Amino acid sequence: MAGARAPVLPLQQARNLQLAAQGLLRPAARAATPAAVRRCIGRMELLQIDTIHVVARSPYLVLFSRLGDYPMAWLDQALAAGHVFETWAHEACFAPTAQLALHRSHNRATRQHWGVALGRTGDPQQQEHLARLLAHVRSSGPVRSADFTRTDGRSGGWWGWKDEKLWLEALFARGDLMVARRERFQRVYDLAERVHPGIDALALPDATAVRDAFIDASVRALGITQARWVHDYFRLKPRLRDADLDAWVDDGRLVRVAVDGWERPAYVHADHLPLLRQAQRGRLQATHTTVLSPFDPLVWDRERASAMFGFDYRIECYTPADKRVYGYFVLPLLHRGRLVGRLDAKAHREQGMFELKSLFLEPGVEVDDELLQALAGALWRCARWHGAQRVRLVRTSPSALGPRMRQALRTCEQENA
Repeated sequence: MAGARAPVLPLQQARNLQLAAQGLLRPAARAATPAAVRRCIGRMELLQIDTIHVVARSPYLVLFSRLGDYPMAWLDQALAAGHVFETWAHEACFAPTAQLALHRSHNRATRQHWGVALGRTGDPQQQEHLARLLAHVRSSGPVRSADFTRTDGRSGGWWGWKDEKLWLEALFARGDLMVARRERFQRVYDLAERVHPGIDALALPDATAVRDAFIDASVRALGITQARWVHDYFRLKPRLRDADLDAWVDDGRLVRVAVDGWERPAYVHADHLPLLRQAQRGRLQATHTTVLSPFDPLVWDRERASAMFGFDYRIECYTPADKRVYGYFVLPLLHRGRLVGRLDAKAHREQGMFELKSLFLEPGVEVDDELLQALAGALWRCARWHGAQRVRLVRTSPSALGPRMRQALRTCEQENA
């Protein structure tokens, strides 16, 4: 089978296949439920965590892009109820609890996160600090970093963490502690065996089984992928080559396909054969328009996003303001199978206003009434989900887009009044 003639896909159908696998091909068919939140995370395998909150924090926004309007508390409840757990994977992520053994094994054996190194340090003094903190949690119950007072006189910040925060991170990365819940998005840590009773009795798969499982999960979650993109989903090492997937193709777990314009072959999981057949017939139709997080699985691999969607993206929140091209925390805009623009937005929660600071369309995007109405509707739905009653558009590129988009937004506001 590895040498069989590969079916050829138009690039747009390859995009649509990936969108279908990610739950972004069409709008949600029905109102969201707590179970839908769990299914959505299961489908993606990972939900990346980030703390920036000029708009809704990334994990909530990723779910909104797929589910539409839903209470953000449902994700917090899924964590507290043990349906999902926090782990280091692509980065800090929520993952389905069904995959707990895989992640626990992977983190113990192969993760290079600094917290693992600190947790395993041979420094007797550091080990004593870790042991004391672990004993405190064991005797006193769940803790937050905020429960410990800084005594060294230094200010906080990313590189100014107090010792207890470093030690909590180390015990979490090492697996002694887990996140029991979040309070105002702050982690509440507890003993792993109290968060998930029986965790110490879990049979942990070996490194080969974990790698195979994560390769399988990555290709299924992506829908269609090149070999060189597979490793990034779970941060596997080394990067995969086509030869590494020959056996997967031979035994039928993957199908190798050609995509128009790609020099390298692509791979589709056997679970997605029905989608592949639809794509080969040109029948996968993208109808969804929505705002994406920069940490959405669809775009978190910048190399893949460029090859799949012609979308070149970089995070600028750590770039000095005067050197930013698009803005602080820029959100990709998905429209009917294409990434058509990017948005720098800010939710003014107390004022009930959603500010569109800058709205950029990608080069070559044709502005017509259908695009205007779809984008205005998506932006208005996102604003309402943030609790805003007003939307303010500051500037656009091209500038001629501004008046037409403002009118489309006013129409949405009137229709939703």
